[in-house]
Amino acid sequence: MDSLEGKKAPAFTLEGSDGKKHSIKDYLGKKVVIYFYPRDNTPGCTKESCGFRDLNEQINDLNTVVLGVSKDSLASHDKFIGLFNLPFTLLSDPETKMMAKYHAWGEKILYGKTSIGCIRSTVIIDEKGKIIKHWRKVPKAEAHPAKVLEILQSL
Repeated sequence: MDSLEGKKAPAFTLEGSDGKKHSIKDYLGKKVVIYFYPRDNTPGCTKESCGFRDLNEQINDLNTVVLGVSKDSLASHDKFIGLFNLPFTLLSDPETKMMAKYHAWGEKILYGKTSIGCIRSTVIIDEKGKIIKHWRKVPKAEAHPAKVLEILQSL
């Protein structure tokens, strides 16, 4: 799959854990980190989400918003947020349409077995709605949020 870097962020409208609908156009004027993860309350996803939680204040100080996306329900997101005190919005993409647009849904290999599912990936979108960084596959979920912060600080 091609990188999305340099391209306009694909449009979406999804329900958020805050009870509101979210679209990329809502965030013009801010940078946005969107991280795609397979499932609420699983080991890798929890480590990654808690990493973004722990760095959220520093990320916000850089005029940047964090959004997490999975196909989990809003009820599942609410439990996940409550368990780990996540301070940012999680978006529910049950039909995986947004994930597909961002190359975060497709064929993947886990433990040697090929399947279709969420590909752990992340984009950073600039204030004008352009993707400036695209991790097509995040290898180490627990270390990834610090790498994202490092990139944001270098902009």
